[in-house]
Amino acid sequence: MSSKLKNISLISLGIMAGIGASIGFDAIAQKSAGAPLPLEELRQLTDVFGLIKSDYVEPPDDKKLLTEAISGMVASLDPHSAYLDKKAYKELRESTQGKFVGLGIEVGMEDGYVKVISPIEDSPAYRAGIKAGDLITRLDSTPVKGLTLDQAVKRMRGEPDTKITLTISRKDEDKPLVISITRQEIRVQSVKSKVVEPGYAWIRVTQFQEPTVDDMAKKIAAIYAQEPHLKGLVLDLRNDPGGVLPGAIGVSAAFLPKDAPVVSTNGQLPSSKATFYAKREYYANSPISDSLAKLPEAIKKVPMVVLVNAGSASASEIVAGALQDYKRATIMGAQTFGKGSVQSVIALPPDRQTAVKLTTARYYTPNGRSIQARGIVPDVMVDEYADGDGLNGLRLREADLTKHLSNDKDKESAPAAAPQVDELEEAQRLAAIERKRKPLEFGSKEDFQLTQALNHLKGLPVLVSKAKPRLEAEKDDKLDGEKTEKK
Repeated sequence: MSSKLKNISLISLGIMAGIGASIGFDAIAQKSAGAPLPLEELRQLTDVFGLIKSDYVEPPDDKKLLTEAISGMVASLDPHSAYLDKKAYKELRESTQGKFVGLGIEVGMEDGYVKVISPIEDSPAYRAGIKAGDLITRLDSTPVKGLTLDQAVKRMRGEPDTKITLTISRKDEDKPLVISITRQEIRVQSVKSKVVEPGYAWIRVTQFQEPTVDDMAKKIAAIYAQEPHLKGLVLDLRNDPGGVLPGAIGVSAAFLPKDAPVVSTNGQLPSSKATFYAKREYYANSPISDSLAKLPEAIKKVPMVVLVNAGSASASEIVAGALQDYKRATIMGAQTFGKGSVQSVIALPPDRQTAVKLTTARYYTPNGRSIQARGIVPDVMVDEYADGDGLNGLRLREADLTKHLSNDKDKESAPAAAPQVDELEEAQRLAAIERKRKPLEFGSKEDFQLTQALNHLKGLPVLVSKAKPRLEAEKDDKLDGEKTEKK
């Protein structure tokens, strides 16, 4: 296609968590305002509140009104800022620790229904027979149609050992399936690894969590115990939505020179202007231990390929950007999501059980590149399958999101115009083909991109994609349009 398309189905990245963020947890501080409060607008807000109290058809709940006002105010800023009630705040803390109570499925929205992207292995949903591609139409007796993804996810979460009944629409099934599942604590293994063939290993980070650095160090040690003379390593960050910033710094530090700058941030507050280095104090969970210290020195020099795609976001982009800037690894795959902003989670008084997740800074690669709304462009573009890019080119990216933060170093990061009808038909045709494919298992023998990564490490020919990075394609379309207008 001549220009890249926005995705048809809006896929939410991450395990029941939406789009991953680089998260820092801060306690709230009394900060002096840089400008006087807008008294007239605040007075108008109180006037509207009083009007609702006095004139609305039913007496409203004061707390609910104010909570919704706060929520709407924060959500109006950008797609990643949000007010977190007690339940949402608790779930966010749990997810960064690598665990949560729920069903164990990666989900998105399609045609107003919750679509199962993938069940987590050995989770309650996996054992109950939930499959990738299933559409959830009811949660207990509540129709999903009309709910937001966040509302649906909240209903699927709950207390351990409680049950929920899902009504499932599955392709090739004549009748809806009704499946009862018992919620359990889900422990997400954020790092997977294996020796794919003699001399070559694969490490996959599915999400950056608090245990990620320690888990990866153990995986690397196990690989070297099996393969002392490692010839090449593939770091797989495909569909990794991000997570905690220390995890990204630690993963980068494992492969970069000691004390090298990994990422910098810049925002309005002095505390948001910072540089983070490949040092223990920036990534270690313990102030006295360093899980990376005992790794073989060879890990700093082993030839590397980093696999990324449109689902690689936030912390994944920090790692890919750092390794690319230092020319430590070859980045392969597709252009990444483009989430280059930092969210600080600020607990609110009086009880600090609620919080605001607020975008406080942009982050930059060691060479000063801003990833926001642009992403990381691979050194080598490789399609997801041997016969094409699958749905990767149709996925939603940061630049497609309403009210997305701009790239302060790239004024051309706005998304392309809406696709034309013929392009939509082509997208639908490709999506229909994609639904017939066997779901891709990363790290398997059928993993085309992994095969190309191994070919690169061995010095063998690589089947490079014919597709251009998204922003390059958009620029070409713009130039073509200008030429047409001149004619």
